[in-house]
This record gives sequence, C-alpha cells and structure tokens, in this order.
Amino acid sequence: MNSLKLTKEQFEQVYEQLRVPSSINKEEIFECYEFAFENASKLMEENIFGKSLPINSVVLLLYLINEYGFYFTFNKEIKDKDLALSKIVSVALDKYFTNEHLDFKNDQFTNKFSPAISTIELYLNFILGILRNYPQKNPQETLMVDMANKAFKVSKAIIELIVKGFETEAFSTWRTLHEIECILILINKYGDPVIKSYLKHLRYALAYRGALNSSEEVDAVFVDIKADMKKYDLKSKDMKKFIEYGWLTSIEEYGPECSYKFNFRDGVEKLAGLSDYSKVYEMASEIAHSSPLLIYSRTQYYYHLTILQLYESFFRLEEIFSKIYLTRISKEEATRYVMMRNVYYSSLQVIYQNEKQIFFKKSQQDNK
Repeated sequence: MNSLKLTKEQFEQVYEQLRVPSSINKEEIFECYEFAFENASKLMEENIFGKSLPINSVVLLLYLINEYGFYFTFNKEIKDKDLALSKIVSVALDKYFTNEHLDFKNDQFTNKFSPAISTIELYLNFILGILRNYPQKNPQETLMVDMANKAFKVSKAIIELIVKGFETEAFSTWRTLHEIECILILINKYGDPVIKSYLKHLRYALAYRGALNSSEEVDAVFVDIKADMKKYDLKSKDMKKFIEYGWLTSIEEYGPECSYKFNFRDGVEKLAGLSDYSKVYEMASEIAHSSPLLIYSRTQYYYHLTILQLYESFFRLEEIFSKIYLTRISKEEATRYVMMRNVYYSSLQVIYQNEKQIFFKKSQQDNK
C-alpha cells in the first residue's frame, strides 16, 4: 500500500492546523519530516511488519513536533544540530512504529462505530459542547455546571475504556460516575441549602488535607468542624466521615430519627433514591480495590453490565441537563439540541433495551 508524502505546501497547511508553538522551528520540522518519511518508507519496503501499512504523515508529524519540543527544552546548548535532529527523527520513528503498529490491544467486544457506542458518544459530545460555553470552576456559582460537566466527561472516559477492551476498568470508573450522579440528583432536588452545605464541607475537606493558604486558616476551620460535630453529638473518630458526608444534614429528610448515615450507600445513594444500585456499586468497588474479581473477571459479562449502568446513569443525567440547562442557553442552541434529541433519544432507548436482553440471556446461561 503506497503512502503519499506531503508536499511543502501540504505540510504548511497541516502545520498551521496543528497550531504548533512558535518556539518550534518549522523549517527544521519539515527537514525532520522528509528524513523520517524516507526512512519509514524503506522500512515499509522491507516488510518488517509482515504486511503493507500506509504511513500516516499527520501522526508522524505529531511525534516529530513533540519530540523536538521535548528535546530542546532539556538540551539548551546544542553543539551539533544535525546530530540532534537525527536523534529526534530516530526516537519519533521508534515511537511511531511501536505505538501505532505494534500497539498492545485487548480483546474487544465492540468498536467506536457500533451504534451502542457512537450514539451515546454523539450525545455526550453535543452536551459537553454546550456546557463548554458556561462559566466554570467557581464553586459558589457554578457547582452544578461543574458537576454535570465532570459527569459527562467521566461517561466519555468509560466509553473510551470499553472501546479499547478495558471492561473491568470501565466498570470501576462507572462507580465514580454513580457517585457524581447521586450528589447531582440531591443538589438538583434540594437546591441552595444543600449547595451551601456541600461547599462548606468541601472547605472542611481542604482543611483536613492541609490544603488551605495558612495553618491559621486550617485551625480556624477545624474550630468550625468541631462545633458542627458537637451539634450531632459526634466523637473525634467520626470526623473524617462527617467532613465527607456531613453536608447531608442540610437535607430535610435527614434527622435524628432517620436511618441515613454518613456514608455513600446508606446516605448519599439512599437519599438520591438509587439504593437499587447498591449491590452493583459494591461489585464495582471490589474491582476498584483490586479484588479477585478484577484479575479473574468474565470480561464479556462486565462489558454488557457496564454498558447498561452507563446508559441508565446517562438517562438520569440527561434528564437533569435537559430540564435545567435548556432554559438557559440560546434559542438556536436549544433548538439544535431538541432536534438531536428527537432523532437519537429513541435510538438510545432501543439500544438500551437490546443490551438489557443480551445481558439477561448471558446471565441465565452463566448460571446454568
């Protein structure tokens, strides 16, 4: 399979699209590219991989540009520039062929083009594009946006792990997504009182880890923590769980006679109304903590289980997003989102039901 070498004009166009820092010498990169392409073509002619593979000039360029930037960052005084460029080309070619053509790949049950993956990814990209336009990283004002943004990004991470054949790792990552969605459900349901309490306990956590500006500030926060704990007759041994989950006391259902506790499963998850996921969450926790389930897992089982959990979490998160944020974005953007939703939401439901049937059948077979 022949590979087409970039002309100087094509190189210029690609280089501009890559937005290479001005500290990189473009002419030297072109020189490196020509040398690298020539050597790569010779290796292809020698058929060292046992098959004919095209040379991806853009990927090769990216290796060269990054190696160049790295090399000259740590080698300020270069006596022999030609030797330096030769080393950069050599390393870039090693990485190009090893990482692109000898890349380790797990057994995979799906790919990025499968509707089960591509449909939800389309949705996630659309939502994340909308959220990008919102102010962020100012917890007092943007807590819900920040949490929603993180939830949808974690969903994308799960998809990438699934596609690359890391099913158990994707499942343990769903555990994080489930924690975020439960907190988001409570914040969405109860509003300002919970947001204020959550932010207060976020500050408590920073003090607990010594991450505030001064020791005096840390000491002052600990005075507040102890005063708060005294209200609930908590001892010193309860401090860590109070710091992590004490914000739940701002929820009206939480009281001295209730069965809720300062933890995730008997506190956050239960108050969010998602206790039905308690056993699945426990299983994901075991995998996250390197139990035998991680080492000797039935990967296909965890593939289907993760897809189901991802879809169910996504449906809940998308509902929160569509109810809150569609009223705050431009009319044009909202119209585009509604049009996309009308086309693809029903597809997500069909895919979910199909995956549910597959998982049920496989579970029955495994139990025989």
